[in-house]
Amino acid sequence: MHNPRLALLQNYPFQRLRDLLAPLAPAEGLAPITMALGEPRHPMPTLLAEVLEQKRDLYNVYPPLAGTPEFRDAVGAWLNRRYRLPAGMIEPERHILPVSGTREALFMIAQVVVPAEKAGKKPAIAMPNPFYQCYVGAAVAAGAEPVFVPALAENGFLPDFAGLDEAVLERLSLVYLSSPANPQGAVADLDYLEKLIRLARRHDFLLVVDECYTEIYFDAPPPGALEACARLGGGLDNVMVFHSLSKRSSVPGLRSGFCAGDAAVMQDFARLRSYGAAGMPLPVLAASAALWLEESHVATNRALYQEKFRIAESILGNRFGFRRPAGGFFLWLDVGDGEEAAKKLYSEAALTVLPGRYMTWENGHGAAAGRPYVRIALVHDAATTREALERFRDTLT
Repeated sequence: MHNPRLALLQNYPFQRLRDLLAPLAPAEGLAPITMALGEPRHPMPTLLAEVLEQKRDLYNVYPPLAGTPEFRDAVGAWLNRRYRLPAGMIEPERHILPVSGTREALFMIAQVVVPAEKAGKKPAIAMPNPFYQCYVGAAVAAGAEPVFVPALAENGFLPDFAGLDEAVLERLSLVYLSSPANPQGAVADLDYLEKLIRLARRHDFLLVVDECYTEIYFDAPPPGALEACARLGGGLDNVMVFHSLSKRSSVPGLRSGFCAGDAAVMQDFARLRSYGAAGMPLPVLAASAALWLEESHVATNRALYQEKFRIAESILGNRFGFRRPAGGFFLWLDVGDGEEAAKKLYSEAALTVLPGRYMTWENGHGAAAGRPYVRIALVHDAATTREALERFRDTLT
């Protein structure tokens, strides 16, 4: 009565963390601080509550899965503005779909593009290692072989998909890329994205770029895959991007995001979603449209993260391989053994962090990719962040 593919999945990272810490007690006399979960804690934009209240009567209407014209137009306007896309490249009716949080959509998209066979063999889905766990779950559920491509310090934490064996490239149905990367914060530049798009078109796989952290950066705004498509001539074939308000607007509980890209894939995705997805409530669609059109709260949010990275730099200096990431809100720190460090930090400093091993698949380069590291999410206010990082430094130094 059980799908045998489930046996291929390891427990989700936060369950593994709970199991690791269960025999231990947090340090006494210190307020516990959890920095394992990437759940933004900044104040929500006041605009959100205002629009939800104005549209509250619409909760008694089943929402359309395709969203509203207002939502799609707001997203299209934001994409054009943010990535300087040429006029007409994005047609909101054909290229954009709302999703109730990007995780379920990133998972479901594999069901659209993975055939029974490719090149006469089992299809494959490639992803960085470390990776967002949703990616491997999607591959396993779709019946594809997950292929883990090292994202290590020596390659700038950007996986070399083009370096895969030709036989593997021919079997690829989908490639997942996160930029800015979770957990390392690496950003793919336009040259990297262009090469990967060419690779996708040459081998006919779908390139899915998870850009959920793209509005959190320190210096330059990270480029996007649609921007690379524009530079290549404007077509969106073989490319989809995923965006969310969870990080951009600090509203993870709103479960609001969108995907945009290849019109033919989008049409099939909409058809699949009509069978198994929940539509975003109309008040949420209205509030989301308003948030995509408003930028001042995003700049305020970004400045709060920039302040916390300055705090981290002042406390950690050059310890633990600290570097200020190009994007996102995570620290990816080399502590020698992430699991042992996590236990020590919990029992001696009442601090919870995520071992890097729980974000990797340990075959080939898996141990090097994750085992020495911990991931720290800088999601709290500045004072809590300072306290947590001082405990981290004092406990592990």
